[in-house]
Amino acid sequence: MKDSILHIDQLLTRDEFVKAAHARDKNCCVICKKPAEEVHHIIERKLWDDSGYYLNNAATLCGEHHLLAEQTILTCDEIRQKAGIEIILLPDHFETEYKYDKWGNVLMPNGTRLKGEMFYTEQVQKILASVNLLNDFSKYIKYPRTYHLPHSHASSDDKRLLDYSIFENQHVVVTVKMDGENTTMYNDYIHARSINSGDHASRDWIKGLWGNISYELTDDQRLCGENMYAKHTVEYNDLESFFLLFSVWDRDTCLSWEETEEYAFLLNLKTVPVIYKGLYDLEKIEQAFYKYSEDHKTEGYVIRHVGEFKYLNFKNCVAKYVKPEFLKKLKEQTGHWQTKAVIPNILKNA
Repeated sequence: MKDSILHIDQLLTRDEFVKAAHARDKNCCVICKKPAEEVHHIIERKLWDDSGYYLNNAATLCGEHHLLAEQTILTCDEIRQKAGIEIILLPDHFETEYKYDKWGNVLMPNGTRLKGEMFYTEQVQKILASVNLLNDFSKYIKYPRTYHLPHSHASSDDKRLLDYSIFENQHVVVTVKMDGENTTMYNDYIHARSINSGDHASRDWIKGLWGNISYELTDDQRLCGENMYAKHTVEYNDLESFFLLFSVWDRDTCLSWEETEEYAFLLNLKTVPVIYKGLYDLEKIEQAFYKYSEDHKTEGYVIRHVGEFKYLNFKNCVAKYVKPEFLKKLKEQTGHWQTKAVIPNILKNA
């Protein structure tokens, strides 16, 4: 049975999910055709905001092949092919240009994997260790996708929160969204948002900074911030630094904002500018942002929970707002900034 239009985007109940999968797969394991014993979530249900009960995220498997699927020995693509699934469904915060295993880890073309948001959970650690796959993982972690706030201006492929509930009654810190290049530093490597970002003249300064502080980091730590050296869409002439820190991570934990500021002090770094800190209040946040924007060029702002949180919960703790003027200016540009001559931004008091 090929993809059914009725079920491609239709969220099912658990019972409907089980019945629909058995009906499509004729009560047989899609791999070996033995009687099915399990209805398998191709992408783990905990990675979905709605538990992922979609027919195109289901496959019936025998006990043996279900275990191989949980161990990721049997790949998601192999299961989809055997089940006749032609349209791949992924959680909203996943990026369609990547291939993922059952647990949301990115499969790289060279056979290695990037650690996903569930990698450090006890369940996944035990499963991967049982088949000696932990050594297949790169140390380096791609920065997660940040959702837009409901009133933010976004491109068609950007993801947006349905409401503001993740921040209600929460203490938050709001920082200026800088028009730079997302950059991650480890004790032995530095990269832009893409793990294999390579060399570019705009990255020379920040690589020099990294060389001076990298020895301070442990194997499990990473610093994330904006490389502000080159002009992209917004031109800055009052920067505190060409690198502005916005988060510090220890394995799968994003440290609290207080700890982030402590690391910035210890490493002699600057953080992204803070415009509001306190109990979430959108009206006060908007007022603070537009007051800041009177004297500074801005792209938008970012809200995050002030306390620490796990990678798995990133999408429920961080969101951004982008101004319509910035998006309009971005769309009017011809060519990507990386294809043009590097125009350095200007430091404050330079």
